[in-house]
Amino acid sequence: MAGNQLGKTLAGGFEAAIHATGLYPAWWTGHRFAGPTVGWAAGVTGETVRESVQRVLMGRHTDVGTGAIPQATIVDYTAARGVADLMDTIEVRHVSGGTSLITLKSYEKGREKWQAETLDWVWFDEEPHAKIYTEGVTRTNATKGLVWITFTPLKGMSDVVKRFLLEPSADRHVTTMTIDDAEHYSPEERARIIASYDAHEREARTKGIPVLGSGRVFPVVEEMLREPQPVIPKHWARICGLDIGWDHPTAAVWLAWDRDTDVIHVTDCYRVREQTPVVHAAALKARGPWIPVAWPHDGLQHDRGSGVPIAQQYRDHGANLLGEKASFPDGSNGVEAGILELLDRMKTGRFKVAAHLNDWWEEFRLYHRKDGQIVKEGDDLMAATRYALMMLRFAQTEPKPMAGLMDYRMPGVV
Repeated sequence: MAGNQLGKTLAGGFEAAIHATGLYPAWWTGHRFAGPTVGWAAGVTGETVRESVQRVLMGRHTDVGTGAIPQATIVDYTAARGVADLMDTIEVRHVSGGTSLITLKSYEKGREKWQAETLDWVWFDEEPHAKIYTEGVTRTNATKGLVWITFTPLKGMSDVVKRFLLEPSADRHVTTMTIDDAEHYSPEERARIIASYDAHEREARTKGIPVLGSGRVFPVVEEMLREPQPVIPKHWARICGLDIGWDHPTAAVWLAWDRDTDVIHVTDCYRVREQTPVVHAAALKARGPWIPVAWPHDGLQHDRGSGVPIAQQYRDHGANLLGEKASFPDGSNGVEAGILELLDRMKTGRFKVAAHLNDWWEEFRLYHRKDGQIVKEGDDLMAATRYALMMLRFAQTEPKPMAGLMDYRMPGVV
C-alpha cells in the first residue's frame, strides 16, 4: 500500500516473475515454489493491464523481453482479444525444467471471469472490488498459494482495505511505502510532487494512507504532531488512559504533560486483545506503577464469573486506576467534546506524539466518520487517548523515593 509512482507495481511484478521462473534471489526469505506455477496477474482494465502489469513483466510491446521476466525464459505468449497489443497468456520456463503459465486478467469483465480456475498465486495491481478479491483468494485455497495486492488506497476505507487494516490475521500483512522511502527522488522533487496533488488526496498519493477526505476525525498534517521520543523531565505530570476490551483490543496510552507550555506528549502505547486484567495490569505497572490510569464506564461492568467490577479487578492486580470513570470537570463524558479538545490541541501545537508509536499512528490515520458519525472500529488507542485527556487534572509527577514501602495511590484513587 503505497503512494503513486513509488515502485509498488515494479515490486509486485518482480515477485510474479520469480515465482514463474524459480529464479529466487539469494536474499529471498519468502515462499518458494519448487516447480512451475500457474498464476494470474490483474489490473483494472485491459488497457491499464497492458500499460502496467504487462509492461513490468514483459517490457513494452515494441520491446518484449525487457521486463522482469528474463527474455531467455520466455517460451511463448498469446494475444488477447479486444485490446490492441494486450497479451492473454505468457509461458515461462521454470528452472526445474517445466513451464509456468501467467494469465493477464482485468476487473472490468466482472466476478464471473474469476471463477473455476485453481492457481498457485494471484497478483492484483490496484485495488479490486471485494467480490473479485475474494474470488482471487478462493482460487488459491486448494494450493495454499499466495495473493498480493499493490495499490494506492484512493477508495478510502473500502471493504478490502478494512480487511487488511482492521481485521488482524497471521495470514495477512501490510507493507507501506511513502514518498520519503523512494530514494530515486531528490528532496526537491519530492516537495514538487507533494505540492502537485490536491490536499484531500495528498496523503494517499504520497504516503499510501487511505483517502478519508472530509471524513477524517483529525484532519491534521502528521508533521504538526510528530516528534522524536521525548526525554521526560521529572516535573512533567503523567497520566495513562485505558480502553477496556476483549473482542476488540484493550488499549492504553501514556501522556506526559508539560504544564509550563501546556503541551501534551504521547510517549507510549499498548494494544493487546483477548487477555485478562492481570496481563494488562502488569503492562500498566511496568510503565510506572505510580502513574494514574483513567478508565471508561465499561470498567463498572461486573465480571460474570466473580461479580467483581472490571476496574476493581485491575486495582486488585496493582494497577493505579483512578477512583471514578473518565469524565470532564463538569461531569460530562461526550465523545465529541473530547475530539474537539484533542483537535484544538493538535492545531495549536499543544499535542505531540512520539514518531515510533506505529500502532497509535495507524489508528490516527484511519480514524474517520461515515454519514457524520465516528466509525467505532479500530479506535482503541484513540479512545484511550481521549480518556487520559479528560482526566488530565489528575495527572501526577513522579513521587520522590521514600524509605520503606511506598503507597503509589494518588488523590482521587481508591
